Amino acid sequence: MIINICFGTRDLARGAAFYDAIAQEMGLARYMETDKAIGWRNPAMGIGLAITLPFDGNEASVGNGTMATIGAANAAQVDRIHAIALTLGGRDEGAPGLRANGFYAAYFRDPDGNKLNAVALG
Repeated sequence: MIINICFGTRDLARGAAFYDAIAQEMGLARYMETDKAIGWRNPAMGIGLAITLPFDGNEASVGNGTMATIGAANAAQVDRIHAIALTLGGRDEGAPGLRANGFYAAYFRDPDGNKLNAVALG
């Protein structure tokens, strides 16, 4: 069972602004904050997302083929999450829309290049 996903960041303040806005749209709250890391989660579910300055002090980098999926309430929320991401320095990796296998999703990268997608659950 996966209970958390953590992305490295080069700029904790910039990453916090990006994920605070997405967390607000999703109804998530910060559950952890240190001088090197910040985490958000749904208190009822316990599953979370975090960003961190790499422990080893080296530059944060993205994993090729690595992606985290955000469960959105519906297609309209997928659209809003994608728009929020692009407004706050994220890059488009696939505009919101119906995918070949029948689900509605949008793909984007955060300001550090980490890939995420939002998928409509309802």
